[in-house]
Amino acid sequence: MEQTRQWKSYPKKPIRSFRDLEVYTKTLECAVVIASSVRTSVPDFPELSGMVNCALSIPLWIAEAHSIRFANKKEGITLLERAMAGCNKMVVYIEEMVGVYGVSSGILPEEKTEKTEKKKTNSIPIPRNTLSLELADDLVKKYIEVRGKIFRLEQSWKKWDTEDAMRKV
Repeated sequence: MEQTRQWKSYPKKPIRSFRDLEVYTKTLECAVVIASSVRTSVPDFPELSGMVNCALSIPLWIAEAHSIRFANKKEGITLLERAMAGCNKMVVYIEEMVGVYGVSSGILPEEKTEKTEKKKTNSIPIPRNTLSLELADDLVKKYIEVRGKIFRLEQSWKKWDTEDAMRKV
């Protein structure tokens, strides 16, 4: 016997402004976390300014794309593609940060003890941070999820454009 999945459908909230877009709110939440918590947790990360600028730019691109989608659909789609690329860049930045600085213990690659630190007085100290692996994983998951949603939004805008062209014929 074949089973079919029944999905619960809920009426979608009407989109009146870019602030109603879930992709905007999710990327804004991530940007706030990056600009406040992550920036203070790992101040020595060499790509920190690029990371913060990228995180803050993604919601801006989404808002701008929403604003110009009727007047200049091609530019609106381009801005959505920039936002998707920004999500990919954020995943790379976060994974690089975790790779360079490790997780909340701040100890890489092997655990240091007082005995090993006394023996190695010439060694370069590994920067300590308070960035947790859970926070990094959560941010990566959110950016990957939002990237997919931005892609579906872009497809929806493209579909709307072709449907509009079909009506004119």
